[in-house]
Amino acid sequence: MTALPPLNAIRAFEASARHLNFRLAAEELGVTQGAVAQQVRGLEARLGQQLFDRLPRGLRLTEAGRRFHSPLRRAFRLIEEAVEDLSGNRKIAISVTPSFASKWLVPRISDFTAKHPDISVQVDARERIADFQSDGIDIAVRQSRAPFAADLEATPLFTSAFVVVCNPELAQSVSQPSELMDHLLLSDSHGLWPLFLERAGVVGRPRMMSFSQTSLAIDAAISGQGFALANEPLVASELASGDLVQPLPEVLLEDLEFFVVNPKKPRQPELVRLMREWLVSQA
Repeated sequence: MTALPPLNAIRAFEASARHLNFRLAAEELGVTQGAVAQQVRGLEARLGQQLFDRLPRGLRLTEAGRRFHSPLRRAFRLIEEAVEDLSGNRKIAISVTPSFASKWLVPRISDFTAKHPDISVQVDARERIADFQSDGIDIAVRQSRAPFAADLEATPLFTSAFVVVCNPELAQSVSQPSELMDHLLLSDSHGLWPLFLERAGVVGRPRMMSFSQTSLAIDAAISGQGFALANEPLVASELASGDLVQPLPEVLLEDLEFFVVNPKKPRQPELVRLMREWLVSQA
């Protein structure tokens, strides 16, 4: 039987592989960054393989590192599940984008926890699509086009209706789409302004400011920097409060729908069912 590397070294590598950053891994493990880096170097020496490419900002897994991390993550997840099972704790992990988390999920999630106080919720909010197996995710909300992989179950949450929004003061300056050309248009990673303008019959090249996340474009619109083209459900609360208004009636309908996605054979079927039903009830 092959002698296993020290558990601390394996934990240091696994955390570093998830965060792709020694500092963040050290914060999670409660040790110094230097200790994590040393543990990983020792593990690489023992395995005779380089597991990371060291970059100026962060880390990148090598091919050997990717092969090593995937089964390790599953193994740690099994240990976590065993501990949770014995302790009686019930926890569900949901993966969403940062914009969906801040603009839709977080304002509503207290309703779920109030209805199910015995269930802990872990919100994994990042742009990268989380993996149901290696990242320990139970359920996710994805903005995508159908169909999904055969081993996934996808439940429609809401369609993608994009509306023009701005703060109330700026709204007085436009009454038709062509007048948007006199203002700064706030774009996100979807980059749908050109399509909206084309369908509205507007010609010309607008002034644009681009953001990597939808929530940033929405916040910029609230502060009066320009006009944003946003998913209607993501700005519903801002429209209701009056922080944003919809100055034009035109709506851009796209086939980029929001879906609740989970494996057809989830690890925690009952918790997944409860979360899926709650998400749909909030739409």
